Amino acid sequence: MNWNGGRYVTKVAAVCLAFAMVLAATACGKKENGSNLLAEDNVEKREVILFSPMEKTEADTFNTARNATDKTVIMAEEELGVRVSYVTYTAENYQDKTYDDVTMDRARNNMDDIYLLNPDTIQALGEEGRLMDLSGLASAENLRDVVKTANVVNGKLVAIPQEVVAYGLFINKDMFDQYELELPETPEEFLECCRVFKENGIETPVGANRWWLETFVLAQAFADLYNGGNTEAEIAALNSGESKYSDYMRPGFEFLQEMIDKGYIDAGKAYVSEAIEGEGADFLAQKTPIVMAYWGAANTDTAYGNPDFKMLVIGFPSSRGQMPVMPMTGFGVGAEAKHAEDAMRTLEVMTSDEALQVYAETNRVISPSKNVEVECIPALKPLNDRIQENIYVLGANAGMKMEQWGNTCLVVRELLNGATVEECMAEFDRLQEESMGPDR
Repeated sequence: MNWNGGRYVTKVAAVCLAFAMVLAATACGKKENGSNLLAEDNVEKREVILFSPMEKTEADTFNTARNATDKTVIMAEEELGVRVSYVTYTAENYQDKTYDDVTMDRARNNMDDIYLLNPDTIQALGEEGRLMDLSGLASAENLRDVVKTANVVNGKLVAIPQEVVAYGLFINKDMFDQYELELPETPEEFLECCRVFKENGIETPVGANRWWLETFVLAQAFADLYNGGNTEAEIAALNSGESKYSDYMRPGFEFLQEMIDKGYIDAGKAYVSEAIEGEGADFLAQKTPIVMAYWGAANTDTAYGNPDFKMLVIGFPSSRGQMPVMPMTGFGVGAEAKHAEDAMRTLEVMTSDEALQVYAETNRVISPSKNVEVECIPALKPLNDRIQENIYVLGANAGMKMEQWGNTCLVVRELLNGATVEECMAEFDRLQEESMGPDR
């Protein structure tokens, strides 16, 4: 995405990280007065307003992500006697204003109670003090450490997700078998696979969009940082300016530039393409063997859930092998929300183990609760195996002063638009300097 990003621009939770769309203040779900559970008693219904991305890009498409969220919303409504009203962001005019842009504006103006947030907006709004501290909720006690790491800003837990979003490479295993290719572990092996595909008439081996190529960069940049046993010290060095983000990012950008130069990705098409909409058709038609997407895209009919070939989801190439990339979305409550108390109670129910079990079983996703486990589909097993071994890279870490997910996405877009690797590294240096503030 994944609202995927400037980013997760769009499909509740799992899709939330990546498509950029524009605001359409449409109400869905339980807006009608007839749905008021207390109407019979003539008691005014308490309302909670939830702002989220539109979960689908075509109105007639069923989407399990919204269906799963709805189930947890209904649980909260029935338990608390509230009505949750949706305000959604849809895919019209998305190139003019991203989901993140709209969310920031709405949160700063206290227009809603609960917001489904991308990693960059979680960090920004948290630093501005515009989100409630959720650490007192009962559901917060059950969160996995990775969720807390990603969503604690200035000592406050400011967002809780309903799933842990994991990104990986979606592979057409039949095409790899056809050309006797092993699944790549390292950047060098990945480039060799692309070379073979290209030489055998595959015009564009990697289907790309304008949001998700940063996953390659982040996997290569932070594979050692998160898996080398020195994470806290390395982050401290980045935050102090002793180490440079550009040094971490350079290998990934050089890798992307080589893919562009050799025609393994179409930079022009990627620069203007929305996630899945830009490359999905070619992947499903077996014109391109590799795309990148989030975990949930393997589960539903709205994305890659029913391909006419054997599909596997693996991690991105890195010095430590196949590497899942895990940005973190989450629901936050506005610090000055009109219905703050009911919003907090609603979110507590929606993120309870009982509700998260329902959500995970519906979407077949990784739960943020350490008490909830759901067996994944076979296609996701390679990615899940790495995650279960605690091998992954965080795409968002609120403990880092410079936000990674959104910034890396935007700098990658400059590369797609013709910027040099050196110019991109200079931009990271500028962003890092800016993040440390004038009193560093």
